[in-house]
Amino acid sequence: MSRIGKLPVEIPAGVEIKVSGENVVSVKGKLGELSQPVDSAIEVKVEDGSLTLVRTNESKDTRSKHGLYRALIANMVQGVSEGFTTVQELVGVGYKAEAKGQLLELSLGFSHNVVFEMPDEITLETKTERGKNPQIILKSHDKQLLGQVAAKIRSLRKPEPYKGKGIRFQGEEIRKKAGKAAAEK
Repeated sequence: MSRIGKLPVEIPAGVEIKVSGENVVSVKGKLGELSQPVDSAIEVKVEDGSLTLVRTNESKDTRSKHGLYRALIANMVQGVSEGFTTVQELVGVGYKAEAKGQLLELSLGFSHNVVFEMPDEITLETKTERGKNPQIILKSHDKQLLGQVAAKIRSLRKPEPYKGKGIRFQGEEIRKKAGKAAAEK
């Protein structure tokens, strides 16, 4: 039995879960609505304020999907009730971030500014304090979309290993390499 798959998903107050006939789980809460199709080999049961997933057979494919769908549904429930937040820092001299509605304008040392358009499901906020790195704060109820957008923003200027300049997640450790001077000794 999958250790993650057999855990029940607790349904907080204010969250509605519906399972349609074609095995699509819809979760609705105060922050939004999400839906996820579930493999037909996995049965979804909603009882007494919790949701459980049960396998119909013990094939390797079904066992591997058991924990996956439980985690996806748990993320949907957490997303519509509490939401998710990602914070990124811009490390480098002259690097700036500015939010203009759903547009993120980044100055990353290129000859031109990079303009990134956010999906409607994501709330964008930027913070610039004197003496600290500029921050990009993304909030959403959809964890998958939030991670995908954050990864796309990070890919515009990945942290380089010599000085550590670039866009990084808050708290991310960059392993630095010794430069050319270390090889001469």
